[in-house]
Amino acid sequence: MKRLSFLLIALLALFASILAACGQAPAAQPTAAPQPTTAPAPSTGDGMAITGTVTLWHAYGTGSAEEKAINMLIDRARAAYPDATINVLQIPFDQIFNKFNNEVSSGGGPDMFIAPNDSLGSQIRAGVLADLSEYQSKLTDVSPTGVAGMSLDGKLYGIPESFKAVALYYNKSKVANPPATTDELLALVKAGNTLVLNQNAYHNFGWLQAFGGQLMDASGKCIADQAGGAEWFAFLKALKEVPTVTFSTDGGQADSLFKDGKADMIINGPWVLGDYRAVLGDNLGVAPMPGAAKPAGPLTGVDGFYVSINSQNVASAVALAMFLTSPESMKVYVDEAGHVPVSTKVEISDPLVQAFAQASATGVPRPQIPELDNYWGPFGDAMTKVLDGGADPAAAVAEACALMNTANGK
Repeated sequence: MKRLSFLLIALLALFASILAACGQAPAAQPTAAPQPTTAPAPSTGDGMAITGTVTLWHAYGTGSAEEKAINMLIDRARAAYPDATINVLQIPFDQIFNKFNNEVSSGGGPDMFIAPNDSLGSQIRAGVLADLSEYQSKLTDVSPTGVAGMSLDGKLYGIPESFKAVALYYNKSKVANPPATTDELLALVKAGNTLVLNQNAYHNFGWLQAFGGQLMDASGKCIADQAGGAEWFAFLKALKEVPTVTFSTDGGQADSLFKDGKADMIINGPWVLGDYRAVLGDNLGVAPMPGAAKPAGPLTGVDGFYVSINSQNVASAVALAMFLTSPESMKVYVDEAGHVPVSTKVEISDPLVQAFAQASATGVPRPQIPELDNYWGPFGDAMTKVLDGGADPAAAVAEACALMNTANGK
């Protein structure tokens, strides 16, 4: 019996070796996989690699959470592709678009830059951005809204990274329940809570939709004077008349008032979430802008990576952009800088970031038509006339719309 058992075992072993040689060996007992010593490198996308030299510009503030996040990710990219040279230059936000346009138009400039789609339409019309449509098939994990925000006339001009829309920041130690409506906000400040608002036509845009209006019709004609516009400016004027409300034309001053505890609330974007959180900690809250007849509709932009028409290394620039927008990288942007990811594979667990996602969902997609360029001057001036000069809100909006339409030939 012992010899029979031994023979049987030997035959089984021989049979197993034959199967293994044919690629059909029985499954072995599972063994524990070795654990990585570092976080896995984000993927650049199928068949893509960063080679040669790539120069990237960004406009994140010095020492900001956004700058720390991108520096962390660039270090990962350099480690993953040690033979590539990745140069990074910070450009002030108020200069980056003009500087890029001027240098590219002169035949120079970087390979790529990251910024909101504030000037996407005008940059496409100026011919300074590379058409990236051949890479669109690689954006399989990106929200369609994110792709649309980087596109015009069916062509892709950027690799989307995050959504940007303003919301209401509040100090939980001062404001127990954030206001959901403009009436509630007005009641809070009249009762003694403090509010600081950036006095410009961007941060306050969302209240136009809240009062039932819209800026332009399908042809690009300004129609804010037909509905909602007068109520929008009247609400701002009512806030201005409350002693606990400050309108500031200095964004840094507005930020300081909130971070220093001198303002209980402020409307701002996710780009300052990390900085505010560092100061207020668990006392920081975020809620969508208060609505009225409708939810507020802040301008919703998409941040993304654009490639210069002059780049001699487009494939590597796109590969770097894909690396920096992978789900692994987006998790860094979400956790470190409070970005709202365009990636459908990144789960938002932070309630503060989730509030910005809600603000983006009800926002107005930033128009890429040239008519928007003539919104800022007339409406910014009209806001100043109402808030600083006591002008009639309805008359100010009507004048701004007329000036905008005249400039646009409407």
